[in-house]
Amino acid sequence: MTLQRRILILVSAVVLLAAVGVLAVVRASSRADEKNQTQAGGPQITRGEVSLAPDGDKRRIVFRNMAWGPHRDELATVPADAPQGPRTASGVSCLRFHAAAGTGICLQADKGGVQESYRAVVLDAHLKEVSAYPLAGIPTRARVSPGGHLAAWTVFVGGDSYAGTNFSTRTSLLDLRTGRLDASLEDFEIRKDGKAYRNADVNFWGVTFAADERTFYATLATGGQTHLVRGDLAERTVTTLRENLECPSLSPDGTRLVFKKRVPGLSPDAPWRLYVLDLASMRETPLAEERSVDDQVVWTDDKTVVYSLPGDFGADLYALPADGSGAPAPLMASALAPAFLG
Repeated sequence: MTLQRRILILVSAVVLLAAVGVLAVVRASSRADEKNQTQAGGPQITRGEVSLAPDGDKRRIVFRNMAWGPHRDELATVPADAPQGPRTASGVSCLRFHAAAGTGICLQADKGGVQESYRAVVLDAHLKEVSAYPLAGIPTRARVSPGGHLAAWTVFVGGDSYAGTNFSTRTSLLDLRTGRLDASLEDFEIRKDGKAYRNADVNFWGVTFAADERTFYATLATGGQTHLVRGDLAERTVTTLRENLECPSLSPDGTRLVFKKRVPGLSPDAPWRLYVLDLASMRETPLAEERSVDDQVVWTDDKTVVYSLPGDFGADLYALPADGSGAPAPLMASALAPAFLG
């Protein structure tokens, strides 16, 4: 055997041993990631049944689990009075989620195709798929009406952040009573300053529904400004109410909207503060959160709101009084897109 061939065999053996070592490390790392984070002080997570059905006084939170491991991105649940306790994971993965009255909307990656794509999935109370709709872009917002009859979702179809101006959105509304899908709110008639309005740069996002299962609120962007709009599903109209409001969320009693507002002087990449708008007086109240919140807030009840901020594993949830008092309090680590169900 020549010296050159011996060297070649030796080099090949070294490369093979290195590859085996790397594979072993990857497998060990994967096994470590698949643990429940218990060793790192994270939440204990087990697979079990997750329900969206009303259950009397047994309030619970259903959310996207962000903890590393085999249940990351799955819908999980905890009792509302023990949000930092053990989690039950469902096996259903969602990027964005919301639920009410036994109906869920899950925006998820569609793993069936060669290219990355997304779909909106309507879930029943047992998280079974009722219907699904292809999405035109990256999921960002989802809402179900209080009665569970309407669903809305927003996707980015250009750009990737509300902080800048280089983005385009598409917001869809689905009436589960009739099966009618309005693929884009841009098809609704816009009434701005008392007149019909049309513009090629119109974008909508952040729908929130009223209890009448007909009225909704959302953000309209056009001409470099954002507007709060009130929508009428029956008349297929949206009417501007106020400027500089984004991602509204209607209180359970229907009297107030919590929203994010651009505040001059803050970082262009993190410009938002949380406010509450009283719909009767149209008076704004700043909330006691000084960090920039890029989220569509949810209400736990008529007194408290919950929102996400960046965390070690993607996102953490915080709770805050809705009257401007108090201070933010950590609610759940490694969690996103909560729905409070009872």
